[in-house]
Amino acid sequence: MLRSIVQNRMAVWHNHGAMPRRLTPPPPLDAAALERLALRYVERYATTRAKLAAYLARKLRERGSADAMPDIEGLVERFANLGYVDDRAFGEMRAAAMARRGLGARRVGQALYQAGIDGADAEALAPEIAERRVDSAIAFARRKRIGPFSAVFQEREVREKHIAAMLRAGHDFAISRAIAGLQPGEDTQFLYE
Repeated sequence: MLRSIVQNRMAVWHNHGAMPRRLTPPPPLDAAALERLALRYVERYATTRAKLAAYLARKLRERGSADAMPDIEGLVERFANLGYVDDRAFGEMRAAAMARRGLGARRVGQALYQAGIDGADAEALAPEIAERRVDSAIAFARRKRIGPFSAVFQEREVREKHIAAMLRAGHDFAISRAIAGLQPGEDTQFLYE
């Protein structure tokens, strides 16, 4: 009796309280099932064409295909034409969110590239990203208590570390040095000129 209780507890502990996995593999995907998966994905997540194509390719690798190899690119293009996937809107949303968090143009550009946004959409977003560069640098400095947002004026070594942190966040050197060199409470309005 005691032995079976211990074994049952071990089984629950080992599975972290989860139900055991399905013993039969899921059925292979046909074109209709792949389209349902794609529709479910775009209804749940804001995405790009590249991310949707990668998701569908992964699902095909996991489950296989019942029919001849489905046309993933055609399905993604159809979803883009229907307006379910919009790379430019996704890029604008992601760039604005990253700027509010205080990340610089270089980090935003890297994130957009990783999401699969390049070419004309990336070029269209570049002026907006450049326009927000001072606001995002100030937001980062405020969040990390750098320069005018610190309690006391920092020594040279600490200012250099603050500049390095701003550079890692994607800001350019000139803005980083200007903000880190400001006295606590000093006005940042001159950065907009």
